[in-house]
Amino acid sequence: MNAAGRLGLYGAALAATFAVAFGAAGLVAPRGAAPQGIQQEEKGMQDHDMHAPTAESSPGHGGHTAAETASGVALAAGGFTLAPVSAPGTVGESGELSFCILDPAGSPVTAYEPQHEKDLHLIVVRSDGAWFRHVHPALDRASGTWSLPWTWDAAGSYRVFADFAASGADPVTLTRTVDVAGSFAPTHPETTATARVDGFEARITGDLVPGSASELTVTITRDGAPVTALQPYLGAFGHLVALREGDLAYLHVHPEGAEPSPGEVSGPDVRFGAQVPTAGRYLLYFDFQVDGVVHTAAFVRDAVAHAH
Repeated sequence: MNAAGRLGLYGAALAATFAVAFGAAGLVAPRGAAPQGIQQEEKGMQDHDMHAPTAESSPGHGGHTAAETASGVALAAGGFTLAPVSAPGTVGESGELSFCILDPAGSPVTAYEPQHEKDLHLIVVRSDGAWFRHVHPALDRASGTWSLPWTWDAAGSYRVFADFAASGADPVTLTRTVDVAGSFAPTHPETTATARVDGFEARITGDLVPGSASELTVTITRDGAPVTALQPYLGAFGHLVALREGDLAYLHVHPEGAEPSPGEVSGPDVRFGAQVPTAGRYLLYFDFQVDGVVHTAAFVRDAVAHAH
């Protein structure tokens, strides 16, 4: 299913899907802060995109609402399981990060439905939100193993998110923990709406309101001038991922508007329809592409319930 097809899932307020990341690309904004995520049972998990409420998430159904559900906090969901992740154990050690996705019968999945131009999106972030990476491993279809070269830049406990749709199944986001030996000094992010990266300045505007649709706008400038040469990246002019501080619950959204045509450019604004599940602090990671190079800007925003 292409990005345009998935936009219809969100309705008018959420025309898009949440994806990508704080890279390790030297951001002024902190790369996040969240304690170790807690593994949760599959029961009660909502579809990973966290779009419009379903009958199960409506008030009166078990006392739960859409604002109380989250995705990307369990290693199993939708009948699929993220098998243990193999990776180097120490900082600076060159090696390979690899894993399999297991189907309900326990066999490796080998057929996937592309989402945003990729069969699988891999998000890796330390438990405090630092060292965020969004990458795309290669699949060995004979064994069902995903892998890519890997080196850790800092010690700590990391969360690995696999965001995918197996062929014939709904999209899911699964997660596991990987520990990297060494001294760990956690970061403590403060709220920020601006980030500077590679000569660009990114600013995010709009409020996060728990349980309600919100519009966020990211504006890109360089040397004070608007950047109007944003290129399509993964089927859009920008990708945004939000992680909730405390459990690193994963929100995956896409910009509003139609899928760009090849060669089309845009900017300086990229708009997103967002819906966060609860009040609290969220770590936002925005990827954009200019002149064939992907840059990552990071923000930290608070979602506050409006008084009635």
